[in-house]
Amino acid sequence: MAGLRQILGPAAAAACASPRCARRLCAHLLAGLVAPCRRTIANLICVCGRAQADWTADYRLYSRERVDPTLLFRHALRAVEGQLRPLAPLVVAIDDTLVRKSGSHIFGVGYKRDPLGPAFQTNLVRGQRFVQLAAAWPGPDGQAQMIPIDFTHAPTPKKPGKRATAIQRQVYKEQQKQQRLNVVACARINQLRDCVDATRRLIICGDGGYTNGEIVGRQLPNTVYIGRIRKDAVLHALPGARGPTGRPPSYGPEVPTPEQLRTDPSVPWQTVSGWAAGRRHEFKVKTFAAPVLWRKSGADHPLRVVVIAPIGYRLRQGSRLLYRQPAFLICTDPDLPLEEMLQAYLWRWGIEVAFRDEKSLLGTGEAQVRGAAANRTQPAVTVAAYAFLWIAALKMMAGGAAPATLRPPKWRRRHKDAPPSTGDLLRALRCELWAPQLDPESFSHFVSEVPADATTQKPMPSLSHAILAAA
Repeated sequence: MAGLRQILGPAAAAACASPRCARRLCAHLLAGLVAPCRRTIANLICVCGRAQADWTADYRLYSRERVDPTLLFRHALRAVEGQLRPLAPLVVAIDDTLVRKSGSHIFGVGYKRDPLGPAFQTNLVRGQRFVQLAAAWPGPDGQAQMIPIDFTHAPTPKKPGKRATAIQRQVYKEQQKQQRLNVVACARINQLRDCVDATRRLIICGDGGYTNGEIVGRQLPNTVYIGRIRKDAVLHALPGARGPTGRPPSYGPEVPTPEQLRTDPSVPWQTVSGWAAGRRHEFKVKTFAAPVLWRKSGADHPLRVVVIAPIGYRLRQGSRLLYRQPAFLICTDPDLPLEEMLQAYLWRWGIEVAFRDEKSLLGTGEAQVRGAAANRTQPAVTVAAYAFLWIAALKMMAGGAAPATLRPPKWRRRHKDAPPSTGDLLRALRCELWAPQLDPESFSHFVSEVPADATTQKPMPSLSHAILAAA
């Protein structure tokens, strides 16, 4: 992981206006990766070895917006683009996440629907909402690692009280329109399209929450959207020829819904190969012979509908075969090959893994800050550290080397060619930084071995392994 410092230095220098702020930001990025405690700014100061120094500059780094997270993620985007072939598309996943908060005076905190709640009961939790874009770093045999390239705070406006005036209520309604999740997502996609080379195709993958007319109906040059659609969505065929009188039709007759297409025996299943869950699978898919129209996206956007049959799985060896729910996808490019479309959407699951690692392992959102500027910049810096960690590891593995991870427990069965996890990379980084300081040396610098006839001593717990293996 020696290449991590070579990535953090230029990225911090590009995101800060002064060299002093760049050095402080680089120290925070590295401390956020190796800290064994909560990622509050106070703990980052202690990990950097500055517990007895002035701490105000570390807080002003975020409250005064002396770091620009957009420039940090621009560095990660350039690293991902550098690994793509000249004509290869850039596959990007978009999704939002909820960072739980307990304070009611923190900027952007409000009651949101709990995504981990049961399906039969809608629970509310207090937290902040963020929108993330993650680009696919392609690997061998169709696998890919999702690298965050944007992390934006998307707060909801505060509702005025009962004594609010009519003007205040009108301002609140206008803020609701401007701060909707779809508006924020469209703005981030537009900015990404401007940053990427115009000749490179951009493929955006989203879940059902982003498959709506506001996002699907946007006409961006050289950009394709792939997302999930309802199984009972009303679709139309392309309009036919204009009649002798009247205006030309915008939509043709209705075609079967995606669920009816799945159960139609006259439409054969096709077999498409794709990488998912650690190995390649053969997926069965169905699609219409011609493009269709969806009224929510408009009459000028022909779409391709694809139905993916679920793959069977077993909870344990010898148990019965179980199946999940089928998936219904739409694509704004009807000419996109089925295998490329399927693989791009399968890569989208990597952004869910990134959310889990960013919040559980790197402590995104744990910093105790209240202001609007600090809540925009500090969580984004934590996510940028996660991106740079994976970029350094992927560059190392692309060169034929592998991070020197600790030896896993004997009971953990793992394939020798399996890629490392985020926890493995964090433990390897802690080992490189702290192992030399934990290795005691004898006073005479000679190794004294126990004689063969001596009684074997009882094994003692390894301090270095106990500290470095703690996630």
